[in-house]
Amino acid sequence: MNHIDLMNYWFESANSDYETMNVLFHNHKNTWCLFIGHLVIEKLLKGLYAKNNPENPMAPKIHNLILLSQKSKLDVPTEIREKIQIINTFNISARYDDYKKSFDKKCTNNYTADQVKNIEEVQEWLKKQ
Repeated sequence: MNHIDLMNYWFESANSDYETMNVLFHNHKNTWCLFIGHLVIEKLLKGLYAKNNPENPMAPKIHNLILLSQKSKLDVPTEIREKIQIINTFNISARYDDYKKSFDKKCTNNYTADQVKNIEEVQEWLKKQ
């Protein structure tokens, strides 16, 4: 696959995960909703990595959104970077049992709604890149 094919692959996968995130959100599966929201942003970043690195479009096999945004050669404004830093925590918090219990308590409907909004704002910014 060339870099454009890889970019499209990641963007399509992110769109599918975005739909899943919304289903989880509307069914109050808040922890997994935010975990999938992390995947949405991760996949968009990997698509941008492919776009911005045509000589080596295979995105690194990492989940750290901060590092991915740097490797994707993006000039991320402070407001978006702060949201990405919060979204980045959803990967570990939802995945591992020792973090999951405290994360479950944190993921009230209001907190999750706020974070879904943040995910959507980051998603829109990334799509414009």
